[in-house]
Amino acid sequence: MSRKYKFGEKDGAYFVSFATVYWIDVFTRVGYFDIIIESLDYCRKNKGMEIYGYCIMPSHVHLIFRSSLGNPSGLMRDFKGFTSRKMLKIIEENIQESRKEWLLWMFEKAGKKNSNVKFRQFWQQNNKPIEIWSLKVFEQKLNYIHNNPIASGFVTNPIDWKYSSARNYENDDQTVLEIDLN
Repeated sequence: MSRKYKFGEKDGAYFVSFATVYWIDVFTRVGYFDIIIESLDYCRKNKGMEIYGYCIMPSHVHLIFRSSLGNPSGLMRDFKGFTSRKMLKIIEENIQESRKEWLLWMFEKAGKKNSNVKFRQFWQQNNKPIEIWSLKVFEQKLNYIHNNPIASGFVTNPIDWKYSSARNYENDDQTVLEIDLN
């Protein structure tokens, strides 16, 4: 059975989750989170990504988004490709990264197992898109996203996780990424 998940409705909104290879906790430094935030912001402003919810966890990202250009698959491919190259470069160049050799070795190990990868692989290939076809599904997925840091034991209130759209929905002025609330 194929593990590939597909984006069906090209103009629809989707809930996606994607993780680092081996579920490695990479996002442990502000600079690493910033790469994801800046990339999402770029896609929002320049590539037609409408963001309705997000949460960046140490090993994975949850996102509710829509491609206003009707190409959610291409948008995810480009986002993951760019952030993969950027993350690998910053890890390689970060003299303060105590896990540098191990991280790069793990990414290289994952890349060797994948014929689509030339050297190192950062993200797992699947996105597991789930189409948001009703308000009930939207609310369910948004609650799941916002409660993920609580379920992981990082915070006791969703608004306390800096890298989540929970702050946007609470009109908190300390948000790190603008989203599309309309």
